[in-house]
Amino acid sequence: MSIRINLDIELAKKKMSLKELSHSVNISMTNLSLLKNGKVKAIRFSTLEAICQVLNCQPGDILVYENPENKQ
Repeated sequence: MSIRINLDIELAKKKMSLKELSHSVNISMTNLSLLKNGKVKAIRFSTLEAICQVLNCQPGDILVYENPENKQ
């Protein structure tokens, strides 16, 4: 996939666990874990907004596009 998920990096910056984020945004640990590991095909804007609000970050801090043609 060309979209990389940096949720683990943002969690580390905020010194927050996945469990804490799960409670804060009211999303199951399973769904957050799938998102963190890049195993999802979509994310709702409301979910992304809630995560960004709790982590005090921008969507671009979590979702990064990598052009496969530029990879070495």
